Amino acid sequence: MLTNIHPKLPMRNKSATRHFYINQLGFKEIGDYEAYLMVTKDNVEIHFFEFNDLAPKENYGQVYIRTTDIEDLYKSLIDNNTEIHPNGTLHTKPWGQKEFALLDPDNNLLTFGQSI
Repeated sequence: MLTNIHPKLPMRNKSATRHFYINQLGFKEIGDYEAYLMVTKDNVEIHFFEFNDLAPKENYGQVYIRTTDIEDLYKSLIDNNTEIHPNGTLHTKPWGQKEFALLDPDNNLLTFGQSI
């Protein structure tokens, strides 16, 4: 029986990744190992593995995160000066989701969505 999923995304610099997820997105650190970092917020947990040779423009890491209050989340990120992806501002999509997206320091794409 499956119970949870915890995506693993590449990171080049643990300090930059930690700062972004904790200070910009409001996650909490739950694990810090030599080449590994784990963060959590609400019911979402994301793991990061060190990938020093990652070329950010060639990174296709992506995570879709569902939320129950996308308007407030979007506003809180804007208020915190978090850069929203230029092609990912808050919009209602034809597939019945209201979504927005942003990139982390390693160009991992985080899309947030709420069913409408």
